[in-house]
Amino acid sequence: MNLQRARQLFNGQPVRETPTERLIHILEASIELVSMEENNFDWSSWEDAAAAEAELLGLVNLLKAGTLPERLKVAVLFAVTGPLQEVSLSSGWANTFLRLAGTFDEVEALLWDTADFS
Repeated sequence: MNLQRARQLFNGQPVRETPTERLIHILEASIELVSMEENNFDWSSWEDAAAAEAELLGLVNLLKAGTLPERLKVAVLFAVTGPLQEVSLSSGWANTFLRLAGTFDEVEALLWDTADFS
């Protein structure tokens, strides 16, 4: 399994410059993580890795096309008891999820007005 984007994110290697590019990087790292073979999706809202990958890739494609998705559609993925956390807890990478979610929180504050809950 290639975890290149996740490793770059967590090892402090240069990551893309703009907040949108950073969010794309976070989502691509998330795709790598949910694609690991040993993942368990029983407690997540996703049926399997393919469903998780499709949802995350859909967000990446929106961002690459210049469209900022609704905040809630992205934030719920990284929320406590959200699908990413559920997969991480069931699959043994909960600490990695916490780091990923923390990185998302930083980018979320840059992309969406903190007073806007849409």
